[in-house]
Amino acid sequence: MSKDDSRRDMSDHVDSEHFTYERSWAEIEAMLDRAERQQNWHYTKVQGAKTKAVRIVHMRNYKALEGVIKALRWVLGDMDVQHPLE
Repeated sequence: MSKDDSRRDMSDHVDSEHFTYERSWAEIEAMLDRAERQQNWHYTKVQGAKTKAVRIVHMRNYKALEGVIKALRWVLGDMDVQHPLE
């Protein structure tokens, strides 16, 4: 197997044996709530950060959670989220 083949295998989402599809809507909504709470926490930490380094860490986490929240809202069918990657 070449290096290119192993990359293709790792990103092959058609391989459904690795996906259970057992998440309930309640679990997804709970994850969204948790992500929003964590994002808010990081936002408050950014506002009160004493150093640039601390501010950067919290802003990085804030922005990462922004993507998580958008993806979860998309999964739940939020009409304000047309596509999670845009």
